[in-house]
Amino acid sequence: MKIHPLSDVQSTLIGQGTTVWQFCVILPQARIGSNCNINCQVFIENDVIIGNNVTIKPGVQIWDGITIEDNVFIGPNVTFTNDKRPVSKVYPEEFLRTVVEKGASIGANATILPGLRIGAHAMIGAGSVVTKDIPENAVAYGNPAKIVVP
Repeated sequence: MKIHPLSDVQSTLIGQGTTVWQFCVILPQARIGSNCNINCQVFIENDVIIGNNVTIKPGVQIWDGITIEDNVFIGPNVTFTNDKRPVSKVYPEEFLRTVVEKGASIGANATILPGLRIGAHAMIGAGSVVTKDIPENAVAYGNPAKIVVP
């Protein structure tokens, strides 16, 4: 495991071979697998599970309730959300669960609304806004994201 000295990595639950670049914050209960590449300026909250061989490009925040399975690619500035009705200083009892299944890829600047499942090996186009579940092997893009290859 390689952690850049300019990162704030509070979790000890990080697998072998994972690299964390500068200016990242990883909270204490986050779980990250082996051989991951966590690029600069990534924030990972506590109730997060990240599998093995995951690449997370710069500018991504991964909030409570998000699971990213093995071999997933998260492009630069992908935005995950975990609350359908966010209000300052008002928190839900439990955040919605979002799962990105194994082998999926999410393009740059895509937005993933809360409580969704992106199926295994699905591909989300850059800039898309995902408002509903995407089945495995599908290709989806647009705002809202539409499945173009089932």
